[in-house]
Amino acid sequence: MSVDYEGITFERLGHASVRIATEDGTVVYVDPWGEVLADEPRDGDIVFVTHDDYDHYDPDAIEAVAGPDATVAVYEAVDTSGLGFDVVDLPYEGETSVEGIDVRSVPAYNDPDGEHVDDDGNPYHADGEVIGLVLTIEGTTIFVPSDTDFLPHHESMSADVFVPPIGGHFTMDRHEAADFARSLDPALVLPEHYDTFEPIETDEVAFADDLEADGIRVELF
Repeated sequence: MSVDYEGITFERLGHASVRIATEDGTVVYVDPWGEVLADEPRDGDIVFVTHDDYDHYDPDAIEAVAGPDATVAVYEAVDTSGLGFDVVDLPYEGETSVEGIDVRSVPAYNDPDGEHVDDDGNPYHADGEVIGLVLTIEGTTIFVPSDTDFLPHHESMSADVFVPPIGGHFTMDRHEAADFARSLDPALVLPEHYDTFEPIETDEVAFADDLEADGIRVELF
């Protein structure tokens, strides 16, 4: 299923893999993962990667979605030495431009004093391991926070389209994601990173109902 917003088409390929296409034919992928790709479209103009977990940084999946002249933009902490593309490094925090798209990198992590920690008490995603992305495409701001909790620095942000993880366990759950969405007040929310495997199963319909009761549009794309 695809969803349109202001001339931009969003498609969740599965898990946290998202395809974004503009009316002029520019195609962007975020965190493509081979396990959820149905084919090898090789139509991507830009591929973004937020961190090096296997379900977000998958060189074979990048190869499958990237066009022959694609630009691959990856968080600078990821070892891309084995990737067969020239890579644009994305900072942990800051702004850059990738093929005409303004990109803001935002720190993403699990609160070490929160619930999303392993059996040893270590956060699944420590500070410094992951970035979220705010992409400005044809005047629309798209916020993909990646694998994170809802953190204090998020409270000052805004976006037109919000693409949060909602599965819990490794990331914020649907309740945290709903609070996050309310703080952003986006025009559209497109949840991801849920129901791929047992620990992140959730009630996505309840998530949508909670936000739509507050007047926020949600599409389960």
